[in-house]
Amino acid sequence: MNPEQPEEREPERSDERARERPEERSPERSEERTPPDRGPERPEERGAPIGRRVLLGTLGLGALGVIAAPPLQRGLESFLAGASEKDPTGLTGLLPNGGGFRYYSVASSVPHKNETNYRLTIDGLVDHPRSYTLAELRALPQTRLVHDVQCVTGWRVPGTPFEGVRLSRLLDAAGVRSSAGAIRFTCFDGTYTESLTLRQARRADVLVALRMQDKPLGHNHGGPVRLYVAPMYFYKSAKWLSGITVTEDVRPGYWEDRGYDVDAWVGRSNGRDDAPTS
Repeated sequence: MNPEQPEEREPERSDERARERPEERSPERSEERTPPDRGPERPEERGAPIGRRVLLGTLGLGALGVIAAPPLQRGLESFLAGASEKDPTGLTGLLPNGGGFRYYSVASSVPHKNETNYRLTIDGLVDHPRSYTLAELRALPQTRLVHDVQCVTGWRVPGTPFEGVRLSRLLDAAGVRSSAGAIRFTCFDGTYTESLTLRQARRADVLVALRMQDKPLGHNHGGPVRLYVAPMYFYKSAKWLSGITVTEDVRPGYWEDRGYDVDAWVGRSNGRDDAPTS
């Protein structure tokens, strides 16, 4: 594990031309396999499965990518990221890739957002509800964290930098009411949700992330903005974040409704004993 003390710094200009890395097996079906001793329950399959020819071609490319030169490997990763968005079977997530992440979504398609149409709304039990543009989020002080990423299915990506605004800063600006006890997160894929207690949300290692691996957060990684909860399994780090609602009590998220632990501490939940990530 490569923990790094969080450091706040003034926002820097995003390199919008930076190359995106492959999509991770993210909170939405990437990070998700039914924990041990729990019966399997598959997420809703809204899209059509990839065709037989595409699947066979993908398998061939996956094998080739293991021994290919870096340019071909990058092309393979891009292909898998795109194919996974149309593959509710989950088969593309089984293929090797150089980034270590897996590509998944619980929605058959996800719209792309950018500077012109992205908004992050903060509402619920707050005195000052508001909506942030991408430029406004980038203008706030940024915190950079470097920790391992751990999936509840077992894969781990060491030393992954994330950078963004501490969630506690946004909550303080909104003026959380005394009756509040939890946060509900919604995403612009129209399907995925997550939750944290208010105490968890105020941790210094919980970010509204705008950058990953020192690049602007690309669409396949949940960009332009995602949640990042460093000490919990990666399904808690909701991709394509669009809404933060302050509530009285915890409302289980998408995968918690399907059997996953609500308090998803790495190594202390979901029947796993992985080394902590934060």
